[in-house]
Amino acid sequence: MTSPTPNKDTLDEQANLHPDFADWRRGYGVISHNPEIQQQVLMLADRLVEQGCQPDRARVFQQLCALDRLASAGMWLVVHMTYANRVSPAGGHLSARDFKAHPEGHTGGALNMVPAYAAYLALNNLTGTTRSWLMGQGHCVAAIEALNVLTGNLHPEQKARYRNDAEGLTNLVSDFYSYRQSPDGGTAAPLGSHVNPHTAGGIIEGGYLGFAELQYAHMPLPGESLVAFLSDGAAEEQRGGDWVPRWWRAEDCGLVMPVMIANGRRIEQRTELGTREGLERFAERLSAQGFQPRRFDGCDPAAFVCMLYEMEQALGEQGRRASRGELTYPARIPYGIAESIKGFGFYGAGSNAAHNLPLPGTPRTNSHSRELFNQHADRIWVPPDDLARSIRLLCQHSQQKRPLERDHPLAQRHPPAPVIPEVALATDTCSPMLAVDRFFQGLVASNPGLRPRVGNPDELDSNRLSGVLEMLRHRVTDPENSSESVHGQVITALNEEAVVSACLANKAGLNLVASYEAFCGKMLGAIRQELIFARHQKEVGRPPQWLGFPVIATSHTWENGKNEQSHQDTTFCESLLGEMNDVSRVLFTADYNSALAVLPSVFEERGRLSCMVIPKRDRPCVFNHSEAEALAKTGAIVVDEDGSPGEPLLLIASGAYQLSELLRACERLRETAMPFRLVYLQEPGRFRQPRDAMEAASCLSELEQERLLPRRLHNRVALTHMRPEVFRGHLAPLFPTPVRTRVMGYGNRGGTLNEAGMLFANQSSWAHALVACAQVMDRPPGEWLSSGELAAIEERGSPLLITRKLR
Repeated sequence: MTSPTPNKDTLDEQANLHPDFADWRRGYGVISHNPEIQQQVLMLADRLVEQGCQPDRARVFQQLCALDRLASAGMWLVVHMTYANRVSPAGGHLSARDFKAHPEGHTGGALNMVPAYAAYLALNNLTGTTRSWLMGQGHCVAAIEALNVLTGNLHPEQKARYRNDAEGLTNLVSDFYSYRQSPDGGTAAPLGSHVNPHTAGGIIEGGYLGFAELQYAHMPLPGESLVAFLSDGAAEEQRGGDWVPRWWRAEDCGLVMPVMIANGRRIEQRTELGTREGLERFAERLSAQGFQPRRFDGCDPAAFVCMLYEMEQALGEQGRRASRGELTYPARIPYGIAESIKGFGFYGAGSNAAHNLPLPGTPRTNSHSRELFNQHADRIWVPPDDLARSIRLLCQHSQQKRPLERDHPLAQRHPPAPVIPEVALATDTCSPMLAVDRFFQGLVASNPGLRPRVGNPDELDSNRLSGVLEMLRHRVTDPENSSESVHGQVITALNEEAVVSACLANKAGLNLVASYEAFCGKMLGAIRQELIFARHQKEVGRPPQWLGFPVIATSHTWENGKNEQSHQDTTFCESLLGEMNDVSRVLFTADYNSALAVLPSVFEERGRLSCMVIPKRDRPCVFNHSEAEALAKTGAIVVDEDGSPGEPLLLIASGAYQLSELLRACERLRETAMPFRLVYLQEPGRFRQPRDAMEAASCLSELEQERLLPRRLHNRVALTHMRPEVFRGHLAPLFPTPVRTRVMGYGNRGGTLNEAGMLFANQSSWAHALVACAQVMDRPPGEWLSSGELAAIEERGSPLLITRKLR
């Protein structure tokens, strides 16, 4: 919809012919419309009438007039959310007592988001279609909440408290940053500082800037449209957001309209995009990466409407050309750059102070600031009757038979339960990763209606996922060999945040992420944001319905000794063990059969991610079918036991190599008739002290724990994949008597060593375990170790005496 050069005489003529166009053309309050936008609006009106979306041009102009008023009222309400504890919709100045003692808010960014989100609502009304939306800068949530309250686009708990009247709006502004708590310690108000599950239509918190840029291309399905509001600060700094043209395909992706709010400022300084030269360089870089950058007036809500409509039409046409074989990928993705002023519409616009609190002081105690607030709020106030008419014009959902924006497609993801494939068990030594490889191939084949995505920052082939790669192939624009395809489903980039985001975004399908364990730590920010949002959704009674999936940490710490210590790090599983167990599983599968048995539950669960630490090297099959199923069900199993007379030892293994070491130690114990029980802990989070009722539902009961780990067994030795301090801390109930307990694991020792060398260096070998047994039993280690072995453990002999016996 490229517009010709605006002609003032032509625009004047149209204004004379169409009074509604003339009304809109004059602008409203602080909102004005330049000649270029006026020309675009005329063209938009013609297109909407031609397509049957609107009965005539007048109806379009009337809705754009209403949009100006809605946007102005939205800005008015935003500044009240920051500063006021009372609202007077009828107008009039606020007195000192009407202001908060401690104002708070991300005011400038929220003001900039008002025309953007208001335009999104208006475009949906103009076309009769409810698109999806997300906002990367979640701290600008006041804009969304303000407009949702004004238009009645609310979840039940907000609708009950935030009506569009004096009482409801006063509740809204007083609740914002009120810090009030409910009796259980949670937030009392259905409102937050960022997008959250109370925010109608919110699907991503946006607390970590940059992740929306990595996700939006992978979110919508064909036939859906997504408006992605993005941050200029994140655009400068987050690598990977400029790769969207690499990934977008009309055949399996919906339409995406990324719009960056270029207000030119971070919290304390100007962004590079805050200069004309910086914006030009950014547009050039976007163009080089395959986008079609389009700059427009980010202070004018009508400019947003025209740009979003044009972007959607342009990308839709490229999709149709692709289906006819007329387009070679990558497609040119339209990208809107909304040039704005930080805090437009209120005092202090364009200053650093606009980010948070633009006024020079607190209006409650500073009369000058109070005068400034009232003066600038007057400029964006809308008379109640005028606003009510505008809202009626822009909220035609029932007449158009479309859902509220609260219920847009991406906010209602609920894919069908997957059909679980049958995969053969293993009887011989093999890589546990082969179970993942075979299972995921079968899962994808059995569920053709679920879009697959594989996140791959490393090498699928070396991580023993060769079959997955052969089936799904790397997504590229210029295939080089048979492992690549234009329509591949494997998202490969040496950027862990980008590849995990592709799967986190694909909430309509099946997902798998696999990486070196040491590098998984780079995914934590994106994963943690997802876990927090999912947990909060459960807390408000609307649990997420996307299918769970594994993030696999393989080529892991104990088997990556061919590389330096940078490749040896257990932080990822440790961090996720700290998250709430009902949304974050941590699994240590020891062999092929145990991995295969637990995978169905990983993919069948809703709104839960699973960190799976899986060896890629060949491991012996320890568990048969029934044992592996029992292990998957309870998270632990008794592996070996000796009932000889005497006080027994309780041995706990968590990790494949750790299990092998303790099995070797058990052989020595059995030789001396030392009673013991060896328990394998595959899912340690189920044995923690629950932190709330929801987490308790995912933990084993005390009775079940007692059956596996009896309290009468006081002497305990544990060997863990992770750092022992972390394991002991999270599983404190398993170690009730510290003086009779030893926990061993990764002790930050490493280097270019083999598996046995890594175990020895971290004092986690079978021999070190026997020394620990001797310590808790107050017995000499010489009962189970030879003098040469003991010398090796005490660093007086050769480690080969210990390491050559690795199973």
